[in-house]
Amino acid sequence: MADILQSIKENVIAGNAPKTKECVDKALQEQVDVGQILREGLIAGMMVVGTKFKNNEFYVPEVLIAARAMSSGMEILEPMIIQAGIKPLAKVAIGTVKGDLHDIGKNLVVMMWKGAGFEVEDLGIDVDASKFVEAARNGADLIGMSALLTTTMVAMKDVMSKMNEAGVRNSVKVVIGGAPITQSFADEIGADGYAPDAASAVDKAKELLKI
Repeated sequence: MADILQSIKENVIAGNAPKTKECVDKALQEQVDVGQILREGLIAGMMVVGTKFKNNEFYVPEVLIAARAMSSGMEILEPMIIQAGIKPLAKVAIGTVKGDLHDIGKNLVVMMWKGAGFEVEDLGIDVDASKFVEAARNGADLIGMSALLTTTMVAMKDVMSKMNEAGVRNSVKVVIGGAPITQSFADEIGADGYAPDAASAVDKAKELLKI
């Protein structure tokens, strides 16, 4: 059993989607627990990818390919995960703020969060403050905001204000990131955390949600 889980993990790291799918199928045939396949195979693989990305051993293309491999395994597992009642670590929502159409960084965070076992709502790009408020109202435990342009950083401040006005600020943690963002800006607008890259966004989310 350990061998097949190791194979799933290695194929996710290598970004081999057909082989990952094949190994997940094989694990199910061998009646390996669905939770184990998820945690010790797919998630374990993506955690290694995250570490390699953080250490500059992997770059964006490798992360995208690995995420695709993980998704191919998740497609098979998803119905069984629901059936087995396996709960995600937490519910998170993320979007690129109003006026900003960049999505590569945001998409990487989505993949890394999914790869770590979070349930992720991707709000997309050019997201109005009201959408972030709505996500908080709908039970998100954590909100992620991304911006690549210095001109759109002000939209993050607007989201924080709208959350306070709507009375949802205290029910949700907020983490921000993107090229022009700094820890001091996060402190200035009252965000709970700042993540310099997608892999750090996983650590920061876990830290803020005490997972």
